[in-house]
Amino acid sequence: MDIAIILAVVFGLLIGSFLNVVIYRIPLILENMWNREAKLQLGMEVGEEPIFNLMVPPSRCGNCGSPVRPWQNVPIISWLILRGKCHTCKTPISIRYPLVELLTSVLFGVMAWQYGATIITVGACLFTAFVVALTFIDADTQLLPDQLTLPLIWLGLLFNLITGFIPLEQSVIGAVVGYMSLWTLFHVFKLLTGKEGMGYGDFKMLSAIGAWLGASILPIVVFAAALVGIIAFYAKRLSQGQPMAFGPCLAVAGWFVFLFYSSAGQALTWWLTKSGF
Repeated sequence: MDIAIILAVVFGLLIGSFLNVVIYRIPLILENMWNREAKLQLGMEVGEEPIFNLMVPPSRCGNCGSPVRPWQNVPIISWLILRGKCHTCKTPISIRYPLVELLTSVLFGVMAWQYGATIITVGACLFTAFVVALTFIDADTQLLPDQLTLPLIWLGLLFNLITGFIPLEQSVIGAVVGYMSLWTLFHVFKLLTGKEGMGYGDFKMLSAIGAWLGASILPIVVFAAALVGIIAFYAKRLSQGQPMAFGPCLAVAGWFVFLFYSSAGQALTWWLTKSGF
């Protein structure tokens, strides 16, 4: 097996472990911030609160409060050794923790298989880490936090500036078109129905994908995301009008288009040629 793939798989396990922290804590950080701002707006007294961020406090069991020791935090292996339970109180630990680690590891490995030992793989894995975190956060809370979407946009521009994966001007145009296309669709839908069909986080998510992959590929991303959304809608048996997060659909579509970027570009060119454009 290629050394690049092995390194990507191992590194993916470690990043996946950190992504579990990101997925769990960022919504709580936002909630704490919003509660604080609401109290200030209402003129309520706001006391000094304990520090809570991605690093502090150390991870603890949500039930008994016992700290997670280093040996209990080894990706996948610790969960298996502990049999999916807290070492102290035996409260079940969600299987999603090792699944996120495994998923991230596999996705990193696949990107390394596709792009080899190149800087493109480094960027592709960085993109993967962000979209994994955004997927699970949006699925849980229907939020796509600016703390992740905005850096993803800037990183996409920087990635193309450094690597030339696509021309920088296409990256900039992709970021603008990605945002404005969904922004326009949102307001047209709201004007016609009086309802909001998606959130502003979705605009930024597609903007980020455009920054990484360019404007020309966005039609394929949106089409693929719509297909994923339709499949998810029927798989989850959602009733009409029941909200469904669109961010995961964009994330899945964007990741696969990144993986098969050349093939996606060729498919789009073929379709445009057949359509007479």
